[in-house]
Amino acid sequence: MTTETRDELTEAWSAALAAYEHHLVAERDLSAHSVRAYLTDVQSLGSHAGRLGVDDPADLTIRVLRSWLAHLKTMGKARTTLARRSTSARVFTTWLARSGRSTSDAGALLVSPKGHRELPVALSQTEVRALLDATTESLVHDGARGQRDLAILELLYATGIRVGELVGLDVDDLDRDRRVVRVFGKGRKERSVPFGLPASDALELYLASGRQQLMVESSGAAVFLGARGGRIDQRAVRRVVHERLEAVDGAPDLGPHGLRHTAATHLLEGGADLRSVQEILGHASLGTTQIYTHVSNERLRAAFTQAHPRA
Repeated sequence: MTTETRDELTEAWSAALAAYEHHLVAERDLSAHSVRAYLTDVQSLGSHAGRLGVDDPADLTIRVLRSWLAHLKTMGKARTTLARRSTSARVFTTWLARSGRSTSDAGALLVSPKGHRELPVALSQTEVRALLDATTESLVHDGARGQRDLAILELLYATGIRVGELVGLDVDDLDRDRRVVRVFGKGRKERSVPFGLPASDALELYLASGRQQLMVESSGAAVFLGARGGRIDQRAVRRVVHERLEAVDGAPDLGPHGLRHTAATHLLEGGADLRSVQEILGHASLGTTQIYTHVSNERLRAAFTQAHPRA
């Protein structure tokens, strides 16, 4: 949150926002991205409340919260955005009440607008094979970078981990004998995710050769390195996935999160139970994982329509 942004708020709102930021970072241990999103939403709420004469978050009411969401709706915000803002408001007002900064939780009665949830796009198994085969074939020309890219793609697809979890991996997080990777998800929650032989082979090749060529003195323990030898960032991984998918005719243009969707979909199609997929993906709620059952059902319906003579 910039100083300029906070200057728009009253002194009481600015003080509450500073304390809330400390809570999100120090107590909840959220990622920088999540902290920024929560603070941006609360700053928007504070600005709207100030225009209504509510200069102290302790005086928030359900009417102010609903007025804020209605204002956002008139600005053309999507239902999914409104749902997220509503959640942010409830988390904030709960914190206000629990920390003694308010005598009541104004957001307790706030109902989130139900957003239309679009089904995530996933690659077919044929497209995944084509992606990995094309990347393997390019190793002769791409050298260390190609070995790194193949290991990234294989691990993303094998485990379904988030791109933020991938770039945060250190060498010690890989149990290469048991073929298990330790990742730290949202809220720094630790989980272990297995991976198969193809991902293991790609990792072994990269760690033995490609990583050694990319390393510099300041590389540290990072598994995946960028062009200058430092820990690779999320933007570079997204670029890797987009560029490598260009070699697959007819494949949708997906990023790393698309490979996460793909891994989850293929696990369910292969017979994995929903709880296991939830554990692998690190979802806090089973409801988040259930969207992949809809993806599988849609793919099944498409296959039926295409193949059955009386579809």
